[in-house]
Order: sequence, then C-alpha cells, then structure tokens
Amino acid sequence: MAFILTISIKATDAVFRPSPWQLAHATFYGDETASETMGGACGYGNLFTNGYGTDTAALSSILFNNGYACGSCYQIKCYQSKWCFGWVPFTRVVTATNLCPPNWSQDSNNGGWCNPPRVHFDMSKPAFMKIAQWKAGIVPVMYRRVPCQRSGGLRFSFQGNGYWLLVYVMNVGGGGDISQMWVKGSRTGWTRMSHNWGASYQAFATLGGQSLSFRITFYTTKETLFAWNVAPNNWNVGLTYKANVNFR
Repeated sequence: MAFILTISIKATDAVFRPSPWQLAHATFYGDETASETMGGACGYGNLFTNGYGTDTAALSSILFNNGYACGSCYQIKCYQSKWCFGWVPFTRVVTATNLCPPNWSQDSNNGGWCNPPRVHFDMSKPAFMKIAQWKAGIVPVMYRRVPCQRSGGLRFSFQGNGYWLLVYVMNVGGGGDISQMWVKGSRTGWTRMSHNWGASYQAFATLGGQSLSFRITFYTTKETLFAWNVAPNNWNVGLTYKANVNFR
C-alpha cells in the first residue's frame, strides 16, 4: 500500500467523551492468531497492516447500526463472573471491525447471543483472553464508548473505476464513526458520497486526473473535518492515501 502525506486543515477541536458504563455480554471467535477476524463487515482488510491489531470485536446488529459503528472503540471489562481475571477487573479497548449476525436457529439466551435486541461483543480470542478465561465461552461485561487513540492521520483506501469511486476510511480517531462524507476534485465542487456498507462511501462521478479532498462528518458528535489534497491528480484504485489530520 502507498501512503501519501498531504496538507489538511482541521475544522474543530472537539474531543470525544466516554459514555456511561452499561451491561452486555461477550464471547470470542477464532483462535489465538486472530486470523478469522481479518476482513470483516467493516471492510478494513488486514487488521494488522491497517493498524487495528487483535484488539477488535464484532458487534451485534443493534450496536453495529448498519455499519455506522465501524471504527468505534469500546472499553470492556469482565463483570461478576468466576471467569474474570483478578479482583480488580482487567479492561480492554477494542475497535468495532465486524458484524456478529443473528442466529435465529438458536435461542437468544442459548447460543443466539447476537440476536436482537441483545447488546453483544464477539471479541477476537486474544482480546477476550485479556479480560477472562477463554474456557468461559461467554461472560457478562460492562462496556462504554471511549475515544479511539490513533497514530497518524486518516487513511483512505480507494477501490472502483473511472466513473465510480469507493473509499474505505480507516484509522479514524475520536469517536471513530462516520455518518457523512463528501469528495472534491481540484476541478469540481463538493460531491456528497453515499454510504455503501461498513466503513465505505461511494461517489458516482468522473474524478480521474484531479487531486482529491474529503470532508467527513462524525456520526456521534456531528463534528466535521476537512482533509485537503489527500490524493494527487495521478491517484489510482488499489492504493491507500494518508492525510495528516484526524479526529480526537
């Protein structure tokens, strides 16, 4: 992947604040390598190379919110279970990278853990093992939304063709979630992009041969950020471009 550093301007200095603690449950999927967590419904691809690592979770649909929760961060601690580690519960911050779909063939209290309206985290096994013994299978947890701590700027991964631009937005700090996105070519005005799925947004426009800038609005706080000249005029699909701004 090619990362191109560009000049951008931040629109606001608002800081995302943690939410109150709430009760949920957590399970895990995959093994200690976390290989089964790669890809996922958010479209982040290789979670190691894209900076998310193994501290990730798939969310039940009520949390996933049709993909708008992609990139959001949750602090999780095991709660009142013999399987929890320590007298003082260990906590872990995980990033939402996948959907835990409903399983209507199983009862919501016996295997269908992600069935609506359950609030549930299906964590990577390495993340789960930092809060509880894996033999538990499922544990009650307390969770809250927290700011995502990211290193560096936003990353924009391009897919599509000359008439359709599909952009995956990664490494988002602050609340981590995006509600709206616009793209501007160096010879065009702002074009509103539609939400495709997960962390991807699309524009049906001819933007080749132009440097591209992006305007992004946070889902939770409605904070807006401008990333100017993220991609040069010879940009291409299959590459990832990096801005030098981020949410906090």
